Amino acid sequence: MRQQPTRRRNRRRDEQRPRRIRRSVAAAGLVLAALLGAGGWTAAGRPAVTGPPPGTAAWTADTTLGLRLPDPATAAPAEVAAFFDRLPPAARDALAVRHPLVVGNLDGAPVGLRYRANESALAEELGRERARAADPSLTPGDRAAARERAERYRTLLDGAQQGGRRFLAFDPRGRGQIAEVYGDLAAARRTAVVVPGSDIDLRTFDRAGDPYGTPAGMARALFGATGGQTAVVAWAGYTTPVGIGPDAATESLAEAGAVRLARLLDGLAATTRPAAPATVFCHSYGSVVCGLARPGPERSSGVVVLGSPGLGVDSAADLDPRVPLWAVERNGSDWIGNVPFVRFLGLGHGADPTGRGFGARPLPATGSHGHTGYFAPGTASLAAFADVALGR
Repeated sequence: MRQQPTRRRNRRRDEQRPRRIRRSVAAAGLVLAALLGAGGWTAAGRPAVTGPPPGTAAWTADTTLGLRLPDPATAAPAEVAAFFDRLPPAARDALAVRHPLVVGNLDGAPVGLRYRANESALAEELGRERARAADPSLTPGDRAAARERAERYRTLLDGAQQGGRRFLAFDPRGRGQIAEVYGDLAAARRTAVVVPGSDIDLRTFDRAGDPYGTPAGMARALFGATGGQTAVVAWAGYTTPVGIGPDAATESLAEAGAVRLARLLDGLAATTRPAAPATVFCHSYGSVVCGLARPGPERSSGVVVLGSPGLGVDSAADLDPRVPLWAVERNGSDWIGNVPFVRFLGLGHGADPTGRGFGARPLPATGSHGHTGYFAPGTASLAAFADVALGR
């Protein structure tokens, strides 16, 4: 007699399985429909920029110091930091002069040295693009593109030389990557990193229109909200999706970005030595990057997701339980709420992190508007972000 309840449960489970499969297929269809309804599929972006910085081959072949330089492809940021700690200042400067793109993007290298290296790399790339813009052998389109890149590099270089902007990374490959620091990484007791979502690259990471939808605008707002007590890194350091389309609906770019984010956090931990590891703020598709990176307590003091389509996991239990996870309540005008929170056949990014059963700690969004308004001054979300960044 005791076997009958078990048999009934098994029979009900077997009857429900086809319905669950149909629901999953329907949900995948809803992902497609939502993406199409949000403006249509766009062409996929360029392949993700991965691997070591440009110029690595010349770096690894450099024997002028009589030392083997750490291989950017294999050396952990802590090893890179230990290598530079052993070098006299003149030797460090010489490496930055000879290999600015490597040193400027080398997680674990001294922060101040990276600033100087990236300024030099910007100047070199500016000269290269100006030469291309004047090259009669190139097509008019190629010359116009070179002029556009040159103007972008000139603006950034002027900001560094005249306005004190500090760039922790600069990589001209692909659509370009960059990271900018607000505050003093060397002196700050706490740090934060802003990880952006789609359509962010070297050209758009600090655009004037929709400033709080860019990592630079988010970082600037957070730095101000903490009273300058937290140094903030605006990190456009991975290849983001372009528009609403295949790249945004899948996780391949996020997987590549997660590797780069982990190295960045390791580098900050090895070189800045604040009172606590960085707090990571992840917007939109950037929250998928953060979820797949799964930072532990040695890398991060906490993770905050906002405007999130999912983290690539089913619940907070799939992440490191030692790292607090906060999810910002969606405001009513954030379109991301129209995208189904599923993960099926490679589409979608999993459960809604703002859902009651997900397991994230809630943060308010009062006063925010739209998908990119959570960092706007005067919002409850920005005030909450400052409290989290300060460890309150």
